[in-house]
Amino acid sequence: MPAIKVNKIRQIKVDIVIFGAGVAGLWLLRRLLKQGYSVVLLEADSIGAGQTRYAQGIIHGGTKYALTGKVSDAAQTVAAMPERWRRCLDGEGELDLAQVKVLSDFQYLWSTTSLTSRMAGFFASKLMRSRTQLVSQQDYPALFQNPEFKGQVYQLDEPVLDVASLLYALAEPAREHILKIDAADVTFDCTDTALIKLKLESMGIELTTSKVVLMAGKGNQSLLALLDRDTPSMQLRPLHMVAVRGRALTSVYAHCLGASVNPRITISSHQDSQGQTVWYLGGQLAEEGVERDAASQIKAAQKELMSLFPWLDCSACEWMTLPVERAEVAQMQGHRPDTVYAQENHHVITAWPTKLALSPVLAEQIERLLQEDGLLGAGETDFVNELKDLPHPRYAVLPWQEEGRWSW
Repeated sequence: MPAIKVNKIRQIKVDIVIFGAGVAGLWLLRRLLKQGYSVVLLEADSIGAGQTRYAQGIIHGGTKYALTGKVSDAAQTVAAMPERWRRCLDGEGELDLAQVKVLSDFQYLWSTTSLTSRMAGFFASKLMRSRTQLVSQQDYPALFQNPEFKGQVYQLDEPVLDVASLLYALAEPAREHILKIDAADVTFDCTDTALIKLKLESMGIELTTSKVVLMAGKGNQSLLALLDRDTPSMQLRPLHMVAVRGRALTSVYAHCLGASVNPRITISSHQDSQGQTVWYLGGQLAEEGVERDAASQIKAAQKELMSLFPWLDCSACEWMTLPVERAEVAQMQGHRPDTVYAQENHHVITAWPTKLALSPVLAEQIERLLQEDGLLGAGETDFVNELKDLPHPRYAVLPWQEEGRWSW
């Protein structure tokens, strides 16, 4: 796109400026627009470029909480997410996501041996009782139809979404509100005690806003530095995901339950740029894989799949590894936060969703903060005309669709 010729700085006043066009930022944008707020979302890369494009698309409903027997308020919140998302996917929820491609309406849980007492307690738990059912052998997915499989399979009420179509469904109706910016071009002026000014000089605009919401994942840290703030503190929890593609693979969405709190392995299925089936592997494999280089992590994944599915011939498959950094509010000893985080400090709300499925909860919490501060949407839309000639970001490509990554 050619550089924009700037004659003078245009002043644009809006209620809220959001940083970060991942699922959480987009969900907030759509929800606030629906409530009549004037909002601009700024993205320094492409839509979904951060953690979002590395997500498996699973709408988690509390599997991990139930496995540990922890049925807290946070667990109940997560448990409500599949149904909340389903209403949106049906076009009847808080946002219309009827155009999103649902890869699977549910997932499977499987054990490699007969159920232990701990597993029996898991499936009998209050949180999971109504959301799991034992699958009869004749209804097993194709992967588990082999006579060598000796475990048990349960169906879990947690859908899996195509992340690319989710991003499109969230962003496209609000495309005119989303601007592509140069991160180095942003300067903040916080001298006014009631407002914040953001100058984007190369774009020729200055945004005056009542609230800035930081939803840029690990980018929140650099934005806080620009605002001359050192709190809240952020932590990064790494994963080393693996993707494998080949003719031997059939689509499956499943967690293998082992001795650890985390699933031994989590498999979600996607398509590469040529329409070939890709398995995206997470779980304990990805957690422990942060200590391994790419070659060692692939060997570990190959060994794990051979152990779990000895009948599966992956000799002709291709592999890639995907290091991922999950950004969250800092916790004691680096533990995962139980739920979403949003905190306001002098007109700046810093937020992290913790997991993709909780994006609606985070948006709801931020909207509550705005209302408690007396900021209500007035339904003003005239400012949008000022944004029409400004650059808008493209959509991120999912990593397994980047052919250059398939190097193993």
